[in-house]
Amino acid sequence: MRVGPHTITPDKSPLLVLAGPCVLEDDTSPFAIARELREITGELGLPFVFKASFDKANRTSLDSFRGPGPEEGLQLLAAIREEVGVPVITDVHEPAHCELAVGKVDMLQIPAFLCRQTDLLLAAGKSGLAINVKKGQFLAPWDMGPALDKVRSTGNENVSLTERGVSFGYNTLVSDMRSIPQMKRYGVPIIFDATHSVQQPSAQGATSGGDRTMAPVLARAAVAAGADGLFAETHPDPDSAKSDGPNMIPLRDMAKLLRTLRDIQNLVRD
Repeated sequence: MRVGPHTITPDKSPLLVLAGPCVLEDDTSPFAIARELREITGELGLPFVFKASFDKANRTSLDSFRGPGPEEGLQLLAAIREEVGVPVITDVHEPAHCELAVGKVDMLQIPAFLCRQTDLLLAAGKSGLAINVKKGQFLAPWDMGPALDKVRSTGNENVSLTERGVSFGYNTLVSDMRSIPQMKRYGVPIIFDATHSVQQPSAQGATSGGDRTMAPVLARAAVAAGADGLFAETHPDPDSAKSDGPNMIPLRDMAKLLRTLRDIQNLVRD
């Protein structure tokens, strides 16, 4: 898979880092977060793609913050891409978003809830951008083949899959690390979403809860199990974040975590 200047080969490339805030909260803080993550990953020799959503279409409550929307949000992501000098990934929820994103971002992400939406997967594939498909919380790892086939049917082989936990009772997710080697059979990079895996969907009534202290634990286990990349939402002050704060990793902790994950990857590959 190629995203921006980075070529990611399963089991061979350094750990790919997809990280950033859950949503574009304003027009200044994403630049600062992207720059800090660029410096951290640069020092560690890890390929980095900045992540932020322009629209959170699957929020629990109608009153929850969604972001600036596709027009303003994609322009902001394009500015981050150019000014900070990093590739960018963002979620898309509708087929029309895929075409709008061309030329502004490097990678499209299919949310877990939408991983079986045929029209969305086809539109994403036809964009020619790199595609990251999150495994639905309702699917087994061996059920992701058809989603992958839909993207590949467009001629786009630039695809990765992401494990982000599976539903396990009310407001609970569980991560089965066996899913990583199982999905690696598809021959594409496998990413582990450490922050959404510790989410507690709708656990706070109008919002989702989570336990961010468990995100580094699961991230270490996933890299030891062979994950090719880490997806992590991070924020300077998660408690004030406008989306997914309970499961986000504080930005100040990212350098230590990524250094540990790099060392684990090097160890298991020796």
